[in-house]
Amino acid sequence: MLLPIRTSIYPRRTPYANYFLIAANIIVFFLSYYPHRIGNDTFVLRSWAYIFQLFPAQPLVFQFVTYAFLHSGYGHILGNMYFLYLFGNNVNDKLGNIGYLCFYLAGAVFSGLGHSMLHIEAIPVLGASGAVAAVTGAYLVLFPNTLITVIYWLFFIGTVEIRALYFIAFKLIFWDNVLQKEFSDSNIAFDAHLAGYFSGIIMILALLATRLIQPDFNDLWSMIRQWNRRRRFRDVTSDGYDPHKGGRFKSVASTVRSSTPVSPEQEKIAQLRADISRAMSNRLASQAARLYLKLMDIDPSQILPRQLQLDIANQLMSESQWLQSAHAYEGFLAQYADYEFSEQVHLMLGLLYGRYLNRPQDALTQLHKAEDRLRDPGQKNLCRQEIERLEKA
Repeated sequence: MLLPIRTSIYPRRTPYANYFLIAANIIVFFLSYYPHRIGNDTFVLRSWAYIFQLFPAQPLVFQFVTYAFLHSGYGHILGNMYFLYLFGNNVNDKLGNIGYLCFYLAGAVFSGLGHSMLHIEAIPVLGASGAVAAVTGAYLVLFPNTLITVIYWLFFIGTVEIRALYFIAFKLIFWDNVLQKEFSDSNIAFDAHLAGYFSGIIMILALLATRLIQPDFNDLWSMIRQWNRRRRFRDVTSDGYDPHKGGRFKSVASTVRSSTPVSPEQEKIAQLRADISRAMSNRLASQAARLYLKLMDIDPSQILPRQLQLDIANQLMSESQWLQSAHAYEGFLAQYADYEFSEQVHLMLGLLYGRYLNRPQDALTQLHKAEDRLRDPGQKNLCRQEIERLEKA
C-alpha cells in the first residue's frame, strides 16, 4: 500500500481557488448526501440532487460540471479532497486563481466526456475524481522532478521519496487505473479517471507550448524540448560534424598523434567532456551534472558546447546546487553572449544571486540586463517583482 503524504515544494501564494473548490465540494456533499432505500433500490443522494449526476446515455450539458461536486460517501469525498489538496495547491499557484478554477472545471468536463463516450449505459456518474485526476496530471507536467514523500506498508511501515513523474505515471495512472481496471469488478469510473489524467496533461502541455504558461526549465515540456535538442545534436554530430564551429570533431587519439603530447590532466578533461556529452545524450542528466562538477574541480574555466552547457546549468539548478548552477550560467553567458534567449539566462542568474546566494547587487545587474529584453509577460513580471524586492531590502 502506498499513500503520498507531502510534496517537496510549497505554493508561494495562498491557493485561494483550491481552498474554495475543496470547501464547495464539502458543502455540497453535506447538503446532498442522504443514503436511503426506496423499495429494493439504494440511493445516496437527496431527491433534488439526483438530476445533477452525469447520465452517460442522455447527458444534459450542465451535468458535465455538476456531477463533479457530488459524492457517494465519506470515503469518496475524503479521498478526492485529500489528493486535491496535496497536488492542487501548487498547480493553483502556477496557474493563478482564475486560471486554476477554469482548468479544474475543464478537467471535470473532459473527464465526463471521456467516460460518456465509452459508457452509454444508464448508470449515473458522480464525484470529483476526474477533475482531481486532471489536476494531478497537471502537477506531473509542471513539477515532474519534485519529490513526493510516500508512506508504504506491507509487513512494516516506512517512507520513501519518489519523483512525481514516476509516482503519478506508474502508481496513480498505470497501476491504479489501468491494471486495476482489468481485475476489478467495482463500480469505479476508471475511464473517467484516465480521461481526467490525460486531459490535464494535454491541456498543460498545450499551455506551455504556446507560452500561455511560461516554461521554467524544469517542467515536462522543457524536458521534452531538451531531449529533442540533444537528439538533433546527436544526429548532427554522429558523423563528426561540429555544429558550433562549422567543422568536424577531432578525436582525442588523432589530436595526440598530430600535436605535442598531452598531459594526463588534459586527457582527463577530454574524457570527462566526452562522458558528459554521452550521459546527457542518454538522458542521464544527474550523472552528467556530477561529471561536470568533476570537470570543474580540474579546470573551472572549461565551457561545454552551448546547449550542453545550458542543460547542465538547468540540471544543477533543479538539484538545488545554487552556487554550481550560477557558475555554469556565468560560463554560458561569457562564452555565448550572442545566444538568442540570453535574457532568460540573465533572469535565472539574477534569481539565483538574489534568492539563494545573497548577492543582491549582482542579482540586480543580471535582472536589469534581462528586464528590457524579456518578451514573455510572466517572465517580465517576475523580473520586475524581484527587482522591487531587492531594491526595498
